[in-house]
Amino acid sequence: MPTFVQILDFIGTFAFAISGIRLASAKRFDWFGAYVVGFVTAIGGGTIRDVLLGVTPGWMTDPIYLICTGLALLWVILFGKHLIHLHNTFFIFDSIGLALFTVVGVGKSIALGYPFWVAIIMGSITGAAGGVIRDVFINEIPLIFRKEIYAMACVVGGTVYWVCHALGLQSYGCQVAGGVSVFVTRILAVKYNICLPILSGSGEEEDNKDKD
Repeated sequence: MPTFVQILDFIGTFAFAISGIRLASAKRFDWFGAYVVGFVTAIGGGTIRDVLLGVTPGWMTDPIYLICTGLALLWVILFGKHLIHLHNTFFIFDSIGLALFTVVGVGKSIALGYPFWVAIIMGSITGAAGGVIRDVFINEIPLIFRKEIYAMACVVGGTVYWVCHALGLQSYGCQVAGGVSVFVTRILAVKYNICLPILSGSGEEEDNKDKD
């Protein structure tokens, strides 16, 4: 039987793959191209995390990630017309994947004995890096570089996970608390237009002077 962490990982893979494939379909990619985008969205962050932690990436030892991406592609093929027209679909699936992958990354880092700051960074990489690769593939500015709260939601969730772990809460309780924190932070940030300040440089001031 799969463990709770494995179930979270599979659901996150499916959710992230759908978010990538859905955007690829909106860009009119063919089936293979959409599958590739969905796959790198789903496994990109986890692969970078595992390489940094010195372990073999999960998709290289278990074909379930390839299968999950295939199921996600089939889902979009069957219900694509509805998904493309639902503007909130990408946001919901992306937020679910972000939350689940963050807690998986934090939990794996803690299990390997790394300190909490490394665990939080690894959780953020697991959650956000796949989306960066996805956006590069579809020729968009990566979401984490825009005003929206994205990677910071991973940091919030990772911190909540670690605090719960430090207080002695069982692992599944830490995972639920951390995942919910990521999801709620992302939802509230978008709903109430909460964002980080934009860094304005001297170049922008010079451009404005030139326009004047």
